[in-house]
Amino acid sequence: MQIARETLLRSYRAMRTIRMFEERLHVEFATGEIPGFVHLYCGEEASAVGVCANLTDNDTIASTHRGHGHCIAKGVEVGGMMAEIYGRSTGVCRGKGGSMHIADLTCGMLGANGIVGGGPPLICGAALSHKTLGDGGVAVAFYGDGASNEGTTLESLNLAMVWQLPAVFVVEDNGYGEATSSSYACAGTQQARAAGFGMPYLECDGSDYFAVHQAAGEAIAHARAGKGPVMLHVHLTRWYGHFEGDAMTYRAPDEVPKARSEHDCLKMFRERVTQAALLDASVLDEIDAAVADEIEAAVMKAKDDPLPQAPDLLADVYVRY
Repeated sequence: MQIARETLLRSYRAMRTIRMFEERLHVEFATGEIPGFVHLYCGEEASAVGVCANLTDNDTIASTHRGHGHCIAKGVEVGGMMAEIYGRSTGVCRGKGGSMHIADLTCGMLGANGIVGGGPPLICGAALSHKTLGDGGVAVAFYGDGASNEGTTLESLNLAMVWQLPAVFVVEDNGYGEATSSSYACAGTQQARAAGFGMPYLECDGSDYFAVHQAAGEAIAHARAGKGPVMLHVHLTRWYGHFEGDAMTYRAPDEVPKARSEHDCLKMFRERVTQAALLDASVLDEIDAAVADEIEAAVMKAKDDPLPQAPDLLADVYVRY
């Protein structure tokens, strides 16, 4: 599989940005300055970036409560995201959404979503819009193994097939719906669920950027060609708990350390591109340093930015056409 050098550089930067963004939030949340809940995406970076590397600015995505990675992969500005998480008026949603509701329609990011299974119906609407307008766009829903049991998700799979929508349903299966193992909560297989609606199915290793990129490329090309929706099942591991503060007593003691040492998508990416002489390690090191500076600046600015004021309460409540 040939991937352009610029795509590789953008993808590495996006994955490194997600990793550093989330690791910094892990530290900052402990200070008590960030309101609400935070759900971190560390360990899953290759999924969001591998999928979104195949998308255009015209395409749309919908996310989950664990949405920071999807936002960054789709191009939402890091400073605005950090300000939003801190509840500042300079955030991408003016401080009203917080971590679980970041959205930026200018990037085709329909939003992170606190409702389990809330994304698939949204991308059915977006995909219908793309199909009606004939603009060549594709809509992608990221959702977890837990959300795969929701009626909204199953109804969306059915609707997308009936209407032959240009949609891709990405099941990010990290093995747990909150603290419940997917092997306990999900009957049958995701492949069988797709087959039940006559929907094409692909799966891949979510720790391998190249595997995700290839599988997502095939799924998105299928949908973009007007051949209908596809389910993409991505197997991955989250490094942190369901939410910040989760003690993870439901996981084996060696599960996360093993994932960090053997299935780090960033480490695997670096090794593969440097060994194949596709990118120099020094270039990747420069990206690491630049991203570190970007995250530091975003945090410092977010802490100094103003909070929403009383008059802001009624802003953006109503829309006029």
